Amino acid sequence: MDNPMPILLVPGLACSPRIFAPVVPALWRFGPVTVANHIRDDNMGAIARKILAEAPPRFALAGHSMGGYIAFEIMRQAPERVAKLALMNTQARPDTPEAGEKRRGQIARAKAGEFSAILDELFAAFVHPSRRDDASLRQLVNDMGDDVGADAFVRQLTAIMSRPDSRPTLAWIKCPTLVLSSDEDKTVPNSLSTEMAGGIPGAKLVIIPDCGHLTPPEQPQATAEALVEWLRS
Repeated sequence: MDNPMPILLVPGLACSPRIFAPVVPALWRFGPVTVANHIRDDNMGAIARKILAEAPPRFALAGHSMGGYIAFEIMRQAPERVAKLALMNTQARPDTPEAGEKRRGQIARAKAGEFSAILDELFAAFVHPSRRDDASLRQLVNDMGDDVGADAFVRQLTAIMSRPDSRPTLAWIKCPTLVLSSDEDKTVPNSLSTEMAGGIPGAKLVIIPDCGHLTPPEQPQATAEALVEWLRS
């Protein structure tokens, strides 16, 4: 490949680099692939600053779920460093009061030692209904939870709850942008992806069929194809 482009991947809530493992082989031909560490701070500004401090000077940025919220913060802090943007199973809106209430409950439960029970509930909400009995996907969610840990999960929830509304800044995004979602995402409905894509000039919207919130492990081939086309754009 001429002029390889570094690729920076940002996982979501309670997720680790494992979420991207099924698609990395298709991406690394385009440039070195790095997975950001997003578990050290409890606010979006600090999370993005640390990631930027460790990132290449210019890169293609892909964020999944909470990783999309972080990607928006990176775009606010250093838009000139982002050559391409992929927003996967995420949204531009801030938390609703109901979502904030639910997160506060999860924080209390995680601090009380119920993190593994929370992971079981997240798994049920994350995957397509046809994959609720998929032992390997359940193991993936548990393994990623172990990677992140309960304390960092609490920091992540705290950061998510206080994130700003990114809708006013969508029109400022000038780099080639992919908005990727799935037909059965119960965590971030694809109507929010459609809204987001409509606000970003020239954005391409891809909705993957027969898939829940965890697009890379649930539908690796379709997810990789969409990301490869984005990297070629």
